[in-house]
Amino acid sequence: MKKNMLTQAICGALISSACIAPAYAGEAELLQKIEKLAAELDAIKAELAASRKKNEPGTEAPQTVNQSAAAAVPVSTNVDVQIQELRKELTKTVISGYGEVAYSRPRNASDQAQTDVKRAVIGVTHRFDSKTKMVAEFEWEHAIASKSDDGEAAVEQLYVEHELKPGLSAKAGLFLIPTGFMNTSHEPTAFYGVHRNFVETAIIPTTWREAGLGMSGSHLNGVSWDLGLTTGFNLTKWDAASADGRESPLGAIHQEGQNAKSKDLSLHAALNWRGVPGLLVGGSAFSGKAGHGTKAFAANDARVTLWELHGRYNPGPLDLSALYARGTISNTADLNLTFVGNPNPVPSAFAGWYVQAAYLTWKDSDYSLTPFVRYEQFNTAKSYAPVPLGLGVLSTDDEKVITFGLSFKIGEGVVVKTDYQKFRQDNSRDRYNLGVGYAF
Repeated sequence: MKKNMLTQAICGALISSACIAPAYAGEAELLQKIEKLAAELDAIKAELAASRKKNEPGTEAPQTVNQSAAAAVPVSTNVDVQIQELRKELTKTVISGYGEVAYSRPRNASDQAQTDVKRAVIGVTHRFDSKTKMVAEFEWEHAIASKSDDGEAAVEQLYVEHELKPGLSAKAGLFLIPTGFMNTSHEPTAFYGVHRNFVETAIIPTTWREAGLGMSGSHLNGVSWDLGLTTGFNLTKWDAASADGRESPLGAIHQEGQNAKSKDLSLHAALNWRGVPGLLVGGSAFSGKAGHGTKAFAANDARVTLWELHGRYNPGPLDLSALYARGTISNTADLNLTFVGNPNPVPSAFAGWYVQAAYLTWKDSDYSLTPFVRYEQFNTAKSYAPVPLGLGVLSTDDEKVITFGLSFKIGEGVVVKTDYQKFRQDNSRDRYNLGVGYAF
């Protein structure tokens, strides 16, 4: 009798586990749980089959353990149903999206205040089965995209991914490079501040995507990793007369999958550890040549390398994070000689870092309020390759920005934000910001 009750309790626990899994488990964890449930169910069915065989005429009386298995028939059948339902959940087509609208008012130039529909994104994820999926995201920036407007329409992601085995998957297509915090998690509900931080936009060109192949793995000890071979940057796009390179060196030469030059491919790798509740530490690196063997181009051997380290501690209401990123572009001296007289030659190094603290001060069933403060320091032209005296451009000082503000969340999908940003080097950029965003 006790064994019978124990068997039913185990099966009941399996059923409960299957029912609540989608509420808290990641996709990989959910798939592992399904496979575990299936294995447990197979064991129960095998035991049940053995019990029935022994109950056939001419066989010995069933033993106690087999009676327990027989008593669990309705429960095991229920587990089977739960598994099938979970598998069906993973084969659905899901529509997602996010968007944000921002108002900015310079402190000393109120006549330059402006409002911008920064972006609207629609995503589609379709699971062909429990192991294979397609992911696509389509983005519109600045409200209107046309030849005479500043707006842009773009494919942000478009790839297929297949799970080779639990904890190991491969993908191909156009996907986000796994670097820093924001490049792969940049919905307005996922970061503090009305605008994305400068380090992860000026140094890391969020949102940064490349076309190619990638592999990802996760392990029970909290370690996860990514490796990939993709397209890279195109230095032939550099415009020394434009300010684009000063705003973001890599943002000025990224290709975004648009007829991307691919003679020179790039490698990337990322490693993260989440072995302690609330703690994340990790880093990533990306490197590849950017000249692509272009005829008569002075920097075919130029190599772009970007690496970063990051950490976050979020044990409860407290949320602390820090990130350092550094990029280099080698072998640019000859190219910069062709840019003499222009204000923005190619930098040999650019870097930045920030620290951020936030605290959830109030929360009820529908709303939450989180004040935050962030200090960041960055330089998009930290140094230049040596050129003859008098022909070069001096490197600039680091810009230092402090941002403090509030995030007011309505449920989990809507956020209203406000902040004030103070610039150390160029205080004409000091500004008040107000924004609203959503993600689903």
